[in-house]
Amino acid sequence: MEPLELRRAVAAGRATAAELGLEVDDVTVIHDSDRVALRLTPCDVLARVAPAGHLADAEFEVEVARRLAAAGAPIGELEPRAGPRVHVRDGFAISLWTYYEPVGSEIAPADYADALRRHHAALRQTDLNAPHFTDRIAAALREVDDAGRSPALSAGDRRFLSDTLAGLSATIGRDRTGDQLLHGEPHPGNLLNTKQGPLFVDLATCCRGPVEFDLAHAPEETGRHYAGSNPALIHHCRALNWALFSAWRWRGADQMPNRSHWRAEGLTRLQAALARCGRR
Repeated sequence: MEPLELRRAVAAGRATAAELGLEVDDVTVIHDSDRVALRLTPCDVLARVAPAGHLADAEFEVEVARRLAAAGAPIGELEPRAGPRVHVRDGFAISLWTYYEPVGSEIAPADYADALRRHHAALRQTDLNAPHFTDRIAAALREVDDAGRSPALSAGDRRFLSDTLAGLSATIGRDRTGDQLLHGEPHPGNLLNTKQGPLFVDLATCCRGPVEFDLAHAPEETGRHYAGSNPALIHHCRALNWALFSAWRWRGADQMPNRSHWRAEGLTRLQAALARCGRR
């Protein structure tokens, strides 16, 4: 967020927690992008604060968390003192979550796979209307195919990204018989190592698709510990992830730090991923 917007977001998060009777003496910014994550102390609450335009996404995430907690999923849960709801204040959508002190050790691939397997089992018990992962591809194609939305993208790279997204969508999305609810982006930044064990966070990306789509976000060794997964499909999904990543970076409105580097790096990694799964 821009500095002024960030200050307003911090103030809105602090005021919302205080209004609920939670003691807030200090606020630490843990993550800052299109939305921010704030640690509020001494009440030890995590506040997710996004512009009010993201209200529907915030409400969806809260509903996903509520249902998955009931199913026993390994997730970071909502703050019980705040209730399962999104608060709107000063142009921001605010949800309050339990804060988990991170444990320093890295999550081993077998433990990562076990957490993902348990998460998928809970998702299969959950009745939730979520988009298909191919909807995400369609959104990326709208950005890539519209020069007004991605003005810095060269004609050659535009064709490459467009053809790759469309081709991988057809390949991966052709057979939907094994599709189920997924986390959507269970990369290492969204799996916390806590005293309670590994817990998934950032649940607004929940979508439908094959489990390999989730496994492609995890460290590569993880798939080898996930029984029944298809290694070739994981490779295709990993290439798709880099295609999606690249599409978002070339948006004129993208605000990722060091964007110029990641625009070039994303295309390079996409080409390497395509070569690995036999596509050029």
